[in-house]
Order: sequence, then structure tokens, then C-alpha cells
Amino acid sequence: MSPRPYRLGKREELIGESRRRILDAARELLGTATAYPGFTVDAVARRADVARATVYYQFGSKTGLLEAVCDDLAEAGGMADLPRVFTNSAAEPAIHGFITAFAGFWAADRIVMRRLRALAALDPDVGAVIAARDERRRQGLTVLVSRLPASAGAAAEQTVQMLYALTSFETFDALAGPDRDLASVLPIVTGLAEAALSIQARELPG
Repeated sequence: MSPRPYRLGKREELIGESRRRILDAARELLGTATAYPGFTVDAVARRADVARATVYYQFGSKTGLLEAVCDDLAEAGGMADLPRVFTNSAAEPAIHGFITAFAGFWAADRIVMRRLRALAALDPDVGAVIAARDERRRQGLTVLVSRLPASAGAAAEQTVQMLYALTSFETFDALAGPDRDLASVLPIVTGLAEAALSIQARELPG
């Protein structure tokens, strides 16, 4: 019997271990206050104890690595359940589910989230990744708000804008302050979202 399948399996296992080491190293680097401004492929490779070429082999580019870090945070934060939110045809419960999903996501690793978003203002590669993901959050809210009764025009856009601000990491981080867990402020954010939806309802004609 050929040993090739076994060898391929071992190789895939090694690739998986290497990928995990690199992702862990990237998150550790971002979580180190003195190191995160120097977030580079070389710095991640050194921390992961792999060759620079290995990082590029696994992720293709610095942007690919950052996307993978964000995906890793999303998995840790339970974002795999987010698509289920959109199967709820009732708009307000779906919006509540959307907010709950992001509360878990932002709480997955508060320090890394905070530094990723701070670094986005300084590093174009990070900025592009964060901006694209924020835009997906806005698009998701646009879909859900469109399900509200008679939702259209300026009122709907205003509601999306309010919900977009409320579901941001910055809002959760500010409301939680230095001592509280981000997920603990979910009731506050949900209450503010209900107020935003109430404003739109009052502005409907008739």
C-alpha cells in the first residue's frame, strides 16, 4: 500500500498547526501594547517561529493574514450563528439577534479588537480590512431595516445609521468602561436600538 495518503495527512496536520501558531502569534502581537504598531508579516513570523515565506504561503499577504485574524475572532465570538438571524422574517427580533451576535463578537478579545481598530487609522492594510467588515455590518443592518413596516427613504437610512453606530465596537467599548465586560452592556445597546426603531415608527406617514 502506498504511504502517500498518510504523508499527505501528516503534511495537512503540520500546515494546520503552523496556521494556528501564526494566528496565535498575530493576536499576541496585537495584544502587546508596545508591539502592535509594528504589526508586520516579519514580526508575526518571528513570534510564531516560522519563516516569513510560511506566513505568505498560508495567508497570501498581510491583508490575508488580517482577514484570517478577524475570521478567527469571529469564530471565537460565535458569529457562525449570524446567518440564522436573517432567516427571521420579523424585523425587530432579527435586529435584536444581530445586536446580540455583535456583542459576542466584540467581547471575543477586547484588547485585540481595540488595537485592530486603532491600528486601522495608522496602517492602510488594517484600515482596508476593518472598513470592509464594517461595511458588511452596515449592509446587514440595511437588509434588516428594510423589513420594517413602510421602511424607505431618509427615515430608513437614518435608522440604519443609528443602528450602525450602536452596534460598533466603539459604542460597546465606551459603554462598558474599563471594568465591565462588553457583553454586559448588551441590554443598554438593545434599549437604545429599540428607541431608534421607535423614532422611525413615529416618523411613518399616517
